[in-house]
Amino acid sequence: LPDGVNISKEARSAISRAASVFVLYATSCANNFAMKGKRKTLNAGDVLSAMEEMEFQRFVAPLKESLEVYRREQRGKKEARKDKDKKTDSEEQDKSREEENEDEDERMEEEEQNDEEEVDN
Repeated sequence: LPDGVNISKEARSAISRAASVFVLYATSCANNFAMKGKRKTLNAGDVLSAMEEMEFQRFVAPLKESLEVYRREQRGKKEARKDKDKKTDSEEQDKSREEENEDEDERMEEEEQNDEEEVDN
């Protein structure tokens, strides 16, 4: 909204109710497309088809763009999680190897001490 515009509580309430009705109507139309496809879950294609059926074609292109941006972000997050998991696994393996090497070094030192004691005896 432009600066200096005031909205009454009644107007806010009316806009809120209108938005709720729009979302319910869009969901109902999208649900019809899902049922035609013998599915219970709505998907993005159902919503886009509902927008066209409701004669809101001008929203289809921006919605597709937003959906693509969202999917790219999700892929990026998923890849970041995989990289983090791989790094964590690699670090755990490195720690495990270090611990094994330390244990082996301790055993070798003990054996050397035992050998020295046997030689002294």
